[in-house]
Amino acid sequence: MLFARGESLKFISHLDMMRLWPRLFRRAGLGIAYSEGFNSHPRLAVASPLAVGWTGEAELMEVWLENPPPAQTALGLLSAVLPKGLSIAQGLYLPLEGPSLQSMMRFAEYRVTLPLDRPAEIINNAVGELLGQATLEWSHKRDEDTRYYDLRAQIDEITVAAFSQDSVNLSMRLKNDPSGSGRPEQVALALGFAQHPTAIHRVRLVLAQDN
Repeated sequence: MLFARGESLKFISHLDMMRLWPRLFRRAGLGIAYSEGFNSHPRLAVASPLAVGWTGEAELMEVWLENPPPAQTALGLLSAVLPKGLSIAQGLYLPLEGPSLQSMMRFAEYRVTLPLDRPAEIINNAVGELLGQATLEWSHKRDEDTRYYDLRAQIDEITVAAFSQDSVNLSMRLKNDPSGSGRPEQVALALGFAQHPTAIHRVRLVLAQDN
């Protein structure tokens, strides 16, 4: 299922979203299958969870339904109960024996809005210099742990999309696969932006078979 998460829901955590979806399916009259075992749980999986504060227009989720109706019927029933900030663009049934969406993830594409803190020429030069590096040893602290890695290896492409009077939009294509994922805010720091992005919007998730 291809869905979008907008501004009104961007501060909801992934855990809360995973609690919300089963309630929406039940409200739509669609039975979600549950895992077997003592601690059973609804069988649904998001390909790549959105971080708190991000929006996305092409998010991917797998859901296992019991006695599923035709795909368009299921999408219509579900769309009728979605809250503001959630919408469904597409859905189809996949073979049960196929690979999971999570295992097929390769890249994520973002539109990142940042405060315009330097002349355009300096920002363009910073993008070129970063892309010209073979490696970039990087670290950032999360909770009590410090993570060390090669940030350059997580960057496939960066382009300056547009400037406005007080902001700049960057397009980023970052690694997002089972081994790890690039973070737009860390790339922004590497480009010399001192302030956190004012908006991070995920435009597309790229799977293994995508061009």
